[in-house]
Amino acid sequence: MKDQNCIFCKIANGDIPSATLYEDERFRVIMDLGPATKGHALILPKEHFANLYELPDEIASEAFVLAKKMVTKLTETLKCDGFNIVQNNGACAGQTVFHFHIHLIPRYKNDQVGLTWTPGVLTEEDKAEILASFGR
Repeated sequence: MKDQNCIFCKIANGDIPSATLYEDERFRVIMDLGPATKGHALILPKEHFANLYELPDEIASEAFVLAKKMVTKLTETLKCDGFNIVQNNGACAGQTVFHFHIHLIPRYKNDQVGLTWTPGVLTEEDKAEILASFGR
């Protein structure tokens, strides 16, 4: 299913031109128009899913296998030093387009891309609460 008002649906299905790196029956991989670094790409499913929670398991599996293939090829091409694979869900997590997508962000030594955080502390209370919810 496509969402007629979704820009990523339009791009993924070829209604809007893009710099396409890869395409198959389920996905299109494009170069990001606002890249964090040289070679930043997006994996877009052709069907509309707002986020990871809506994504069927089969498509989620295929998306991450495709991510592995793409970062392998992009690493060879770009000679980058590493990769971030980023997937945001919800506005508070940084999602700005509500069509599931995966960011493939090449990393270069000293590139100054800010994808880090200051580690907190796992408290005994938080650990017990979360483990209990998993029946542990």
